[in-house]
Amino acid sequence: MKKTVLKYGLISAGILEVLVAIVTPLNHNGTIPFEYGTTAGYTAMVLAFIMIFFGVRSYRDDVCGGTVSFGRAFQVGILITLITCAAYVITWEIYYYNWGQDFIPRYIALMLENMRANGATQAEIAAKAKEMADFAKLYENPLVNIGVTFLEIFPVGLVMTLLAAAILRKKSTSSDAMATAAA
Repeated sequence: MKKTVLKYGLISAGILEVLVAIVTPLNHNGTIPFEYGTTAGYTAMVLAFIMIFFGVRSYRDDVCGGTVSFGRAFQVGILITLITCAAYVITWEIYYYNWGQDFIPRYIALMLENMRANGATQAEIAAKAKEMADFAKLYENPLVNIGVTFLEIFPVGLVMTLLAAAILRKKSTSSDAMATAAA
């Protein structure tokens, strides 16, 4: 299992890193409008996590002789997810502390502008501004930053893992057992 998990985890991480390396500068310089950065980011995550399906299928077919339980498929998928998440968090930390310090102020400005455009009251906008300022202060703590970044990507990988485990699980049938015994 270790070989399969490492192979597909690193491929998934590589795909995500390439996509993030393309999308982030385009979002930062305005080629991709800031408000579409989240959509682009989550699309990149889903594309990278497709490797979970390939990893679980490879494990099922190449290691387990064509059968795998939901639990074992989940285990393979979640380990691939964790490798990808670790790479994502490391990349974000490097980017954020070297070039992305304006991310939070830009994000806050966009949220407040959206509230104004949607007719929020001045009191609601002021309350949200204070909440976001408090968050920005917390976000400067590297442990909080790491945790928030991990929680940004992990649910996507968890959903993809659950789907892959449910779709690719395959119990051995009595004919499979007889064929194995006959060989």
